[in-house]
Amino acid sequence: PILPVTEYRRLKYSRCHIHLLLAKRTEMQANGVADLGKVFCIITGASKGFGRSLVLNLAPYVCNGSLFVLVARSEEQLYSLKQELLASVCTATTKSLLVRCVPADLGTPEGLEQTVNAVKEIALEVQTFERLLLVNNAGSLGNVSKFFVEFTSPEEVNNYFAFNVTSALCLTASVLDAFPKRPGFHRTIVNLSSLCAIQPFKSWTLYCTGKAARDMMFRILAAEEPDVRVLNYAPGPMETDMMMQACTETGDEESRQAMVNMHQKGQLVDKHVSSKKLVNLLLKDNFESGAHVDFYDV
Repeated sequence: PILPVTEYRRLKYSRCHIHLLLAKRTEMQANGVADLGKVFCIITGASKGFGRSLVLNLAPYVCNGSLFVLVARSEEQLYSLKQELLASVCTATTKSLLVRCVPADLGTPEGLEQTVNAVKEIALEVQTFERLLLVNNAGSLGNVSKFFVEFTSPEEVNNYFAFNVTSALCLTASVLDAFPKRPGFHRTIVNLSSLCAIQPFKSWTLYCTGKAARDMMFRILAAEEPDVRVLNYAPGPMETDMMMQACTETGDEESRQAMVNMHQKGQLVDKHVSSKKLVNLLLKDNFESGAHVDFYDV
């Protein structure tokens, strides 16, 4: 089919990008850094921003027959990513990848159940993987215009945590149950964390609390399941839709202005640079399981 000019340009860019990544992969392999093997990879919040970038940066480092399960609310954006991924990787290499899209709202019980069922069904179809990789990237900023004393509605708070905490816990537990421990099989869980998990920001009550809860949740997983590699990765302040929301809606004026200044001065982190750092962390696999690792630390 004839693609719109913007889609053609994006695919052309992606192919060049993949060629550069493959050259980097060859260099890393020469230095003793292997690929991730044949991977069953689940990425939530995959349709845009950091999640989308991670999918494209991760693909060159998985082996033939790997499977990507892409989860997000937007069906249209997911299938656009699938097209971009297959066109760029399969054009640049002879690699064969499987890609399944799961359009679902993880903030609802129905969306969470739909995602878990999809993963379990796919897992039954193909069971020859060497590694499980689950990246809990989906999340939202929440209402950052309010201060602590204004959160008097249990419904608002519960809805936020259902998406940002409960779904990550239940999805991760269900996925690990579907992929039990066995010899030679590697299981890695990544939580997209933030500086907000360890540092308070005024008027960011929901976001900071949610990120702190998720960090502790995955630290507990690392303590309970020593064979599972667990990473809390803080990708840095990136120029994404969430950051633009923060720049316009943050109630604390000092915090809001600091983010606006970072944006205006070009000090925000490029999401592609940050996602590449995460890929390198996964390839080297020398982080302490359960650790909080910040973009600026690596």
